[in-house]
Amino acid sequence: MEQKIHQGRNVKRFREMLNIKQEALAYDLGKDWNQKKISMLEQKDVIEDNLLKQISAVLKIPVEAFQNFDEEQAINIISNTFDNGSIGYQNNDTCTFNPIEQVLKLHEEKIALYERMLKEKDEMMVRLEKLINK
Repeated sequence: MEQKIHQGRNVKRFREMLNIKQEALAYDLGKDWNQKKISMLEQKDVIEDNLLKQISAVLKIPVEAFQNFDEEQAINIISNTFDNGSIGYQNNDTCTFNPIEQVLKLHEEKIALYERMLKEKDEMMVRLEKLINK
């Protein structure tokens, strides 16, 4: 049972999702358009390709979206994907590392850095003393 996709209804859905009024769409399509003409367009089952391209350019939505979007299929996918107990996000509170170990590791790295800096300072002092004594 092949179900026909209602292109006018799809134009209306996408226009409403973008929060664009019929008057604004009519204005963007040109001087030949008005709110009433947009309302009539949204009731059409099939819209001419060149007009769909114009609407696509104005709304910045691919032409294929108007031609292929089927709300019943989308609802069917959603209803078959989510169960009554399903949630749309995952909460992960479990810490995968020991924070105390991480702090100790950082502390040890800091001590090693200070020791290297002290060693470099001592080497620099020895060089300076050699330069002074020459």
